[in-house]
Amino acid sequence: MELKRRLSFKKLFLVFYCTFFLAYLIIGLQSAEAFEESYDENLSIPSISLETHVKKLELVDHKLETPDKIAGSFSQHQNKTLLIGHSTTVFQNLKNIQLGDDIYYNDNIYKVTSSNIFEKQDINMQKILSKAEKDTLIIMTCAGELLDGGDATHRLIVEAVKSA
Repeated sequence: MELKRRLSFKKLFLVFYCTFFLAYLIIGLQSAEAFEESYDENLSIPSISLETHVKKLELVDHKLETPDKIAGSFSQHQNKTLLIGHSTTVFQNLKNIQLGDDIYYNDNIYKVTSSNIFEKQDINMQKILSKAEKDTLIIMTCAGELLDGGDATHRLIVEAVKSA
C-alpha cells in the first residue's frame, strides 16, 4: 500500500513537472513583442528614419503622460492631433526634419509646413490644441537645455498638414 502511494505521488509530481515545464517553454520562448501592447496608430517619417507605434493619451489632472519609447497622441478636435514623445528616444532625430518632408500617420500623408523651437513658457497649449481649418498634426518634443526631472527649457514643435 505504501509503495502504491509513493508511485501515485511520483506520477502526480511528474505530470505537474512536465506540465509546468511545457508551459514555461511555450511562454518563455515567446518574443518580447508577443507581450507588448497592441496599438491602432502608427507614425512614420522616412526622412529621419522614424517608425513608431502611437498610444492614445488621456488628460489626467490637466497633464499628458508621455510614453517612454513610443509616441503618444491627443486630440480635442477631429481635425487636429498632437503627437508627443521624448527627444531622447522616439523623437531623437526630429530636429533634422525639413519643410516639405512627408509624415505618414494612420494611413494619411502629411507635409511638414513648419518646424520651430520655442521657450517652454511661451507655448500656448490652448492654441496648439485648438481647432484647425485643415487636418493638422502637431509634433512636440523637448529641446534646449535639459533640466532636472527629464524636462527641458524649450520645445521643438513641428506642424504638418494633410496632403490632398
